[in-house]
Amino acid sequence: MADPIPNYLSSTPLPPLPKLLVGQKALVTGANSGIGQAVAIAMGQAGADVVVNYVSGDDAANAVVETIKSYGVKAAAYQADVSNEDQVAAMFKRMMAEFGTIDILVANAGLQRDSAFTEMTLAQWNTVMGVNLTGQFLCAREAVREFERRGIVPSVSRAAGKIICMSSVHEIIPWGGHVNYASSKGGMRMFMQSLAQELAPKKIRVNSIGPGATRTPINTAAWDTQEAYDKLMTLVPYGRIGEPEDVAHSTVWLASDHADYITGQTLFIDGGMTLYPGFSTNG
Repeated sequence: MADPIPNYLSSTPLPPLPKLLVGQKALVTGANSGIGQAVAIAMGQAGADVVVNYVSGDDAANAVVETIKSYGVKAAAYQADVSNEDQVAAMFKRMMAEFGTIDILVANAGLQRDSAFTEMTLAQWNTVMGVNLTGQFLCAREAVREFERRGIVPSVSRAAGKIICMSSVHEIIPWGGHVNYASSKGGMRMFMQSLAQELAPKKIRVNSIGPGATRTPINTAAWDTQEAYDKLMTLVPYGRIGEPEDVAHSTVWLASDHADYITGQTLFIDGGMTLYPGFSTNG
């Protein structure tokens, strides 16, 4: 069935991205679809060389790589499960060999395994925590080791390194029926802030992006019919669903030196969802 909900950006396209990341090397996890794909492509548009991490879907990952290369930068697809310590270490080792270093980590890989709480299995809990939270830890640890080894290269960036954790509005909004997912995102918030506090003296910036309702494969049921879309819009004061590009362009800015004095923060890209719209008429 064709998507009945038009893409807002198809009628009002965003202006081209400025070249804010020229000479930088970026790794985007979970980058062969959805928000990760849009972020990886935007990083390439902004001038960065990009590693496209994915766990499955070779063709999709390779297609993203070819799109990024069309902007005149280097790109490659690396398969690795971010919840697996050995695979993460191997991925970073390969990146150091092929790209020389890393300047930007966008830890985007994430998933849902939804269930009523009493029916939730330990496997559903552990899978979500493993990818959404442990994956952040494993990738960030490898990136920070390289940031500390290399230090600041003034001709590339004012910071020694930038980490952006892809979180969710559900790091602060409870979500019944998704206890594992919301818990992973709430944990990510404290992970990000604690890491930012520890690393700020070393000029390593750590921040999060908190998307709200965004048109991605992970939440198709929430927007693929007019009825579902209209229900979703009761939660979004701005009155439209977010597109992956909305998140991607803001991520590029947050990774750039234009945001050099920002660390330990979550940038919510949510059309106002975190304004708790149910209270707009006094609740």
